[in-house]
Amino acid sequence: MLVAFSITPLGGDDSVGDLVAEAVRVVRESGLPNRTDAMFTTVEGEWDEVMAVVKRAVDVVAAQAPRVSVVLKADVRPGVTDALNGKVARIEARLAEG
Repeated sequence: MLVAFSITPLGGDDSVGDLVAEAVRVVRESGLPNRTDAMFTTVEGEWDEVMAVVKRAVDVVAAQAPRVSVVLKADVRPGVTDALNGKVARIEARLAEG
């Protein structure tokens, strides 16, 4: 499965970058395939392992912020692997065709 999620600390300083970086660090240290862009971090793996990573990322932020907002979108497709790269590769191939 793929899970794209965004964690926003609320009720603290105006700058959230340090806490967001800590959440991304949790994802990267998980060893699961992942990608971070300007809006979301996407993680690929089995349901339990991906959700455990999301929970740890939220917990790290919640330890330093009085409130945490989480936006999550999931693509659940059993048996599919490397969707993180494959989906993008298929779109890029279609764009290259003209």
